[in-house]
Amino acid sequence: MRILGLDLGTKTLGIAISDELETIASPYKVVEFKSVDETINVLQEIIKRYQIKLIVLGLPKNMDGSLGFAAERSISYKMLLEKHFKQEIILVDERLSTVEALNILLDEDLSRKKRKKKVDGVAASIILDTYLRMRGINNGK
Repeated sequence: MRILGLDLGTKTLGIAISDELETIASPYKVVEFKSVDETINVLQEIIKRYQIKLIVLGLPKNMDGSLGFAAERSISYKMLLEKHFKQEIILVDERLSTVEALNILLDEDLSRKKRKKKVDGVAASIILDTYLRMRGINNGK
């Protein structure tokens, strides 16, 4: 079984998947929002193919910990996912995950165009990795 990580943007959805041991998070793909149904269909296929048991969705809190418009959008998306999937959906604080993802891609010396296509997938893997590390700490690993 694996865990799915999601980074909800305004135009795209970054998707990451854990390995079967649930210790490593890797970017999987970035889906452009053409319709909500399309993203649900893509997620359905991934959940079935990889036997996803849990979904981790980034919650973009403000730096002071408050919830702004982007966080409210993630909470609404979580409720939408809960209507379509039986898997538990956990919100994970993702402050600065996109900045961290951009820094990783800058270190790889990718062009601006290539960075833009990959950043949400890398951000999703950072969100998923954050969850995996938190879970490991809480389990005494």
